[in-house]
Amino acid sequence: MVLAVVCALGAAAAVTSAGDRSKVLAVARDVPAGQPLKPADVTVAEVSADAALTPIPARDKATVIGKRAATDLRKGGLLVSGQLAAGSGLGDDEQQVGVQVKRGQAPDGTLAPGDKVLAVTTPAQGDEPDSTKDEADEPSSVDATVVSISRPDASGTIVVNLAVDQADGPRLATHSAAGRIALVREPRSN
Repeated sequence: MVLAVVCALGAAAAVTSAGDRSKVLAVARDVPAGQPLKPADVTVAEVSADAALTPIPARDKATVIGKRAATDLRKGGLLVSGQLAAGSGLGDDEQQVGVQVKRGQAPDGTLAPGDKVLAVTTPAQGDEPDSTKDEADEPSSVDATVVSISRPDASGTIVVNLAVDQADGPRLATHSAAGRIALVREPRSN
């Protein structure tokens, strides 16, 4: 009889703890880094309460719509605040330029949305260094912020979308179209 009571209490405790679930936000479909979240990108999931998990509560769904994915988001994952960045990544006075970057034209695997970079103009193909040029003829550069990064294609080429000042957008796009841009990541603030 005592054994039956103990088993009944154990079963009741298991059912009670299993029912202690929270509604949280999860990723409904893959979202590449830099893209703003749309309502269809986010779904509600129920998970057991666990202090080790810090997903965004379902009641906050409206506050995450429009924020940018700071990292690639994968379908089925829980959504946490560290995966999101505010806004579209562009200021009111900025333009976005896509720069195709081949291997060796940017630090390998270290760029992330929000990184500050210098987009440096490289010499045209076939140009030889001229020892008679002075330091004033050094390559030009444009300050930019990484908005998003594509996945590498078969050759390792990626497209990095950069937010730049309006005055720099056309010049950067022209050099990018000619394949004459290399990216230098600035130090990250601590």
